[in-house]
Formats: sequence, structure tokens, C-alpha cells
Amino acid sequence: MKLRLIKGMRLVAATHNPGKAREIEALLDGNYEIVTAGSLNLPEPEETESTFVGNAMLKARHAATLSGEVCLADDSGLSVAALDGAPGIYSARWAGPEKDFSMAMQKVEERLEEIAATDRSAWFTSALAVAWPDGTCVVVEGRIEGQLVFPPRGDRGFGYDPIFLPDGYKQTFGEMSPEEKDAISHRARAFVSLKAALID
Repeated sequence: MKLRLIKGMRLVAATHNPGKAREIEALLDGNYEIVTAGSLNLPEPEETESTFVGNAMLKARHAATLSGEVCLADDSGLSVAALDGAPGIYSARWAGPEKDFSMAMQKVEERLEEIAATDRSAWFTSALAVAWPDGTCVVVEGRIEGQLVFPPRGDRGFGYDPIFLPDGYKQTFGEMSPEEKDAISHRARAFVSLKAALID
């Protein structure tokens, strides 16, 4: 049996971040009813894996088990070349319990200044996992390369978007419209793979 996501079905997005949930809904072309793990009062699992793929699978399976529904989880983050790939899977944790990404962006800048790094190259990774209540899981990954810019530019998007300038573009993710970002982002690339695997 080929696994499929049927248009119109309800999907639980294993996130407590409304911004991420809106992006997921848009990337699925509005063809699914998206509810968040947060709105269902599902607790967030401890992210104990060492890769984006591992954490995406862990979050999707956790939410699928608790909700009894098909769940979609994204684990994504910013990796900075000069910081040996940090913050990476700890991207959200750098923002602290209050999810203060202005503090997290400042931390990235301070770390680069501490080591006098001139290399500003960075990349965003998104791993997407879809899990069924029986434990079946499909996972894909997308990535986009770019450069870091300081001070942050733009107040759109979320997370580290205002300091990330994708290669070949003049606007940061924080300055782009949601449509522009959704056309090229790491998450968009992961969704292309996901649609090929489960939808198209």
C-alpha cells in the first residue's frame, strides 16, 4: 500500500509555533485542515536526537501517538559555517524559554565577533516528517544556502529570518513577502520532496 495524504484531511502540525503552522498550511496549498499540537494541548517532547531528521521523526511520532491522527513535524534551524554548524538543531534553544529570537540573533553575532570570523556563510535546513498513529513515518529534507547580515533586516517571517540573506537575493527572509520566501525556502524545498513522496 502506497502511503498518501488525502486532500481535505486533517493534519496535526506538531508545533506550538503559530507562524510555522501558517507556513505549513500555505506550503500545502491550503488543501488540508491544519491544527497545531499546541491547540490540542499536546506536550512538546524532549528533542533528544542529534539531527534535524531524527528530531522531526521524534516530534511527528510523539504527536501521532498522543492524538491518534496523522501528524506532520518540521525540525529546522540555522547552521553557521564559522560556528561549526551551530546553532543547528539548537536554533530554538538559543532563543531561550521565551523564544526571544532577537536575543538569539544577537548571540550569533557575538559568537562570530568573539572568534573574529569573516566567513558569514550559513544555511537553513528543514526536515519534514509525517507520522501515522501506527508508527509509520516518512521523512524528507530541504536546505538553502546564504549569508548572514547584521544588523537584522525586516520584520517578516520568524526566527532567524532577518539575518539570513539567501544566495542570489537582495532581501533577507525577514524582508521578503511570505509568498517570496515560500517559493525558495528550505521548508519549501522539503515540501517539494514531501509532495512527491505522499501527495502528487
